[in-house]
Amino acid sequence: MAQDAAEASRLIDGRISDLDDWRGEKLAKVRALIKEVEPEVVEEWKWRGVPVWSHNGMLFTGESYKNYIKLTFAKGASLDDPTGLFNSSLDGNTRRAIDISEDDEIDEEALKALFRSAVELNGGKEIRRKA
Repeated sequence: MAQDAAEASRLIDGRISDLDDWRGEKLAKVRALIKEVEPEVVEEWKWRGVPVWSHNGMLFTGESYKNYIKLTFAKGASLDDPTGLFNSSLDGNTRRAIDISEDDEIDEEALKALFRSAVELNGGKEIRRKA
């Protein structure tokens, strides 16, 4: 059964709320940043509870684990990462991931640049950086 975006967004709200710690805070920050970069991003809920953000195809997942959250970019191997945010799943030909632990600061500008590149790679419009 297909799920609508509103239901997926409610499920993601619930996940963030259920985490109730630094993982929820960081996942909420990631969510706000992708929506800032691409307001038309589609939120999905897949694989029995994994938040997914898509735009003309999957951009990335937002998985939560005990000691980190993981942002897995579906086409990460094709994205430039000049600041070295990708720190996981580096050996494959397709995906790349960013593991974010409790003490890690999110480099918002670098992450937004990756989001822009991922949207553009999926055939989205070129997204201009806001001054």
